[in-house]
Amino acid sequence: MATCKPRSRFAFGLTPRALTLLGLGFLWLIPGYYIPRLAWVMLLWDALILLIALGDGLRLPRPSTITASRTWLSAPSLGASVEIELAVTHSNRILFDCQLTDDLPPQLLETPITRPLRAYSRVPATLRYAVRPRERGDVSTGALYVRYRSTLGLVSRWAIAALSQPIRIYPELRTAEDQQLFLAKSRRIEQQLRLMRQRGLGREFESLREYRPGDDLRDLCWTASARRGELVTRQFQAERSQSVWIVLDTGRLMRASVADSRAQRYTKLDFACSTAVALAQLAIYSGDRVGLIGYGRRIQQQLLPGRGPAHMRQFLESLAQLESEPSEADHLRATAILGRLQPRRSLILWVTDLAESSMRPEVIDGAAQLLHRHVVLFVAMAQPEVAAIARVIPSNVEEMFRSAAAQEMASRRDLLLARLREQGAITLDTLPSEMTASVLNHYLCIKERAVL
Repeated sequence: MATCKPRSRFAFGLTPRALTLLGLGFLWLIPGYYIPRLAWVMLLWDALILLIALGDGLRLPRPSTITASRTWLSAPSLGASVEIELAVTHSNRILFDCQLTDDLPPQLLETPITRPLRAYSRVPATLRYAVRPRERGDVSTGALYVRYRSTLGLVSRWAIAALSQPIRIYPELRTAEDQQLFLAKSRRIEQQLRLMRQRGLGREFESLREYRPGDDLRDLCWTASARRGELVTRQFQAERSQSVWIVLDTGRLMRASVADSRAQRYTKLDFACSTAVALAQLAIYSGDRVGLIGYGRRIQQQLLPGRGPAHMRQFLESLAQLESEPSEADHLRATAILGRLQPRRSLILWVTDLAESSMRPEVIDGAAQLLHRHVVLFVAMAQPEVAAIARVIPSNVEEMFRSAAAQEMASRRDLLLARLREQGAITLDTLPSEMTASVLNHYLCIKERAVL
């Protein structure tokens, strides 16, 4: 909440209604052409209008007696509308009509819109409107501009309320209804693994039982066998508290803009952050712990694995602060830091894109270094425009060269991902708009097969 101040030294003026009434005085010039004395009626008319306008302006309250506020009814996030409530309060005896113009950054509103409001004495007058964020990250809102006039509407005054505040725009948040199918499948997998205590489903100790022919000799518990005088074997179950690391590339390749299913254009990094949120929600629901590394030339965000509402909140805060960089990311540095932070076996979701150079991308070498210890789900985000060009049947020489170049890029991507698969990685080359569903399905398949 802020107290209004005059927008400038002379922050008042005549309204279009007053100017129209003054213009009507010139009609007395028509009969004044024949009767000159009637021309003086025009001056009397205009003087009367100006006198009434002066009295109307003196009745208007000073800006210092008006307070305004801006309230966000929900946290702003990509892909969802957020409602903003503007309130105006004054302690004067008259009511007046306002025109409110909210100065929001272009990440929230491309063009400012003026909205009407009637303010009563000592009663907060409110209005609500919705905006749809266009970019993720930290932004700062501007002031609220108030133009108000009395019921006569002859004079208006301009005031400004300093309502600057920092706002954080979060990645797209998927609700429980959106993930209902994935949550149901995760619950089914959990119940299935709870009922089926088979060897190979995991390496977390569950119970002891007598030895049966066919059991793996490595599962024998020799201390319990010595106490009981008979062979005893250990039973294992799928681990429920595994670590899932989400590694996001914030280099230049992630700055590319791509349209989603609603024709809204977001960067590849925004799509990656939305997928990270969906996977984190599903993994925490499944009992796993989720960590995050966002890197470019430096490590922008680093969050150790954890679970629970507080950890999820911190996870969202970290994702909202990721910014794409104009230079190539340092993939090997991220690999070294991840290897130090996570020495035990875990699932790593690596979201990036492959460079167009003829050399072997550094990110491929970084992912290959993690395969001897971790399960790596490597996601390369394709560019829809390039895929469309590769499918076009050329009709001239220029289109032929464009199509050939796009096909060469696609075949090179396939070759690089195939070599990474040969080393044991799970690769996924998908469009940004289809990435979330594909990643969640692969995660559930990994859980179902107990690969970890």
